[in-house]
Amino acid sequence: MNAQGRAGDEGFRQSLGLLDLTLIGFGSIFGSGWLFAAAHVATMAGPASILSWVVGGAAVLLLGLVYCELGAALPHAGGVVRYPDYSHGAACGFLMGLTTVIAFSSLIAIEIVAARQYAGAWVAGLTRDAAGDPTLAGWLAQAAVLYGLYRVNRSGIATFALVNNIVTLFKFCVPGLVAILLLAHLDPGNFTSHGFSTHGLAGVEGAISTGGIIFAYLGLTPIIAVASEVRKPQRTIPIALIASVLLSTLVYVLLQTAFIGAIPATLLADGWDAADRHFGLPFHDIALALGLAWLGALVVGDAILSPTGTGNIYMSSNPRVLYAWARGGTFFRRFARIDAASGVPVPALRLTFALSLFWTLPFPSWQALIGVVSSALMMSYALAPVTAAALRVNAPHMPRPFRVRGFGLLAPAAFVIATLIVYWTGWATLSWLLALQLVLVVAFLVVQARARGRAAAVPALRGAGWLLAWLAALLALSGAGARGGMGWIAWPADDLAVAALALAIYGWGRRSGLSHPGLSHPGLPRVAAECAAGVGAAP
Repeated sequence: MNAQGRAGDEGFRQSLGLLDLTLIGFGSIFGSGWLFAAAHVATMAGPASILSWVVGGAAVLLLGLVYCELGAALPHAGGVVRYPDYSHGAACGFLMGLTTVIAFSSLIAIEIVAARQYAGAWVAGLTRDAAGDPTLAGWLAQAAVLYGLYRVNRSGIATFALVNNIVTLFKFCVPGLVAILLLAHLDPGNFTSHGFSTHGLAGVEGAISTGGIIFAYLGLTPIIAVASEVRKPQRTIPIALIASVLLSTLVYVLLQTAFIGAIPATLLADGWDAADRHFGLPFHDIALALGLAWLGALVVGDAILSPTGTGNIYMSSNPRVLYAWARGGTFFRRFARIDAASGVPVPALRLTFALSLFWTLPFPSWQALIGVVSSALMMSYALAPVTAAALRVNAPHMPRPFRVRGFGLLAPAAFVIATLIVYWTGWATLSWLLALQLVLVVAFLVVQARARGRAAAVPALRGAGWLLAWLAALLALSGAGARGGMGWIAWPADDLAVAALALAIYGWGRRSGLSHPGLSHPGLPRVAAECAAGVGAAP
């Protein structure tokens, strides 16, 4: 049986082609991010926010190239959780599983909340205050939509893909039309009247991490999550990953340029610092300001459908992550069960629905949540370059259908950029997020040592030592730095210190990988081939 035939042995159905996978990537990127972020990042960086979108796209593309190598070599369901487990052991897999499940499940809720907020423009009684909190009717409407997404995904991957393809094509057409029409009203003076970069490089950096840009771009891992259900994954995954990032970057840059240029000059009298106050629902509000009421109505329609479509993608992806986490042995085994009739991990899907419903309870607004979710997801993305580097050292004979050229420069650069983006989130978020993750990893290692003995604790600590050092040092630098910390290390010295830390940790992590019996032995070609096909590698 060839590799592609074996990939379905986990119980999943291989139903996804290149178009399906590309639209999953593009659809997961285009959720509520494009609808809300334009005004926030303009407030933080002015017209230079366009550069923030370019830098954010480039950073995600670097990480995407690393995932191309991992995804093509190991096309596993929920692979984002399993790769660190293969390279550095269970502690890294545990942290990745916990972080990704929390982030994915909360992302579903964030997207549905965003859809409900926009729906309030048409349906009265869904939102009760200016902060966007729901009424009881609004919360029940959110719950009903979430249940609808659950039913779509319960029907199987083919039904999910059909629904997603239809929704994503519409999601692409509306932003494209918005960009074209707003560019027709472009005023070149808007780019210079109050300075191009209103808050300097620090504003450009902050827009990337906390303004919503990285949140908007984080759509790579849903592609990896469904890898076991892809036809010809060794070819399809790299193409879909790269195409979705490049296409998204192009559309985002055009939208931000159009937003900056089309704002009526009278609304810029106080400069860019008031942009998010003038445009709470940016593209809807600017369309009305330009007298394009029909375009505003179209944006509202897309604003309801677009986040809902992205929520649907994560409703599909999170169960695969839970499945992989359970297969790795650091989560309850019952969530690794797959329904034979539909090829769906039903227990994991039910838990995903419950978690997403929980996150719709009264929590902070969209803008308050994205800093936490963006930072958590970027931390999980950051592990990919270290994982890929360690696997190159410890599993040199593993088949790699897509091998990244210039990996020696690209991988450490990707890790440095990801670490910087996490740092730019600021002390207010990192003070508890990094500390919590550090405590959880230490607690896991202690529990594992007690359960398996000191003999197992030594390699586990060796595999996770670099991760502990990264979390602890980044926490210390955030506390001492200029991003809400004590200010003992001023900008740009703090950025340079974080970059130096990332390079040192990358080298440590690359050398401290653990050998995996199914990946590293050159005399086991059958097992290596099965791992490349997505079976037989999980403990």
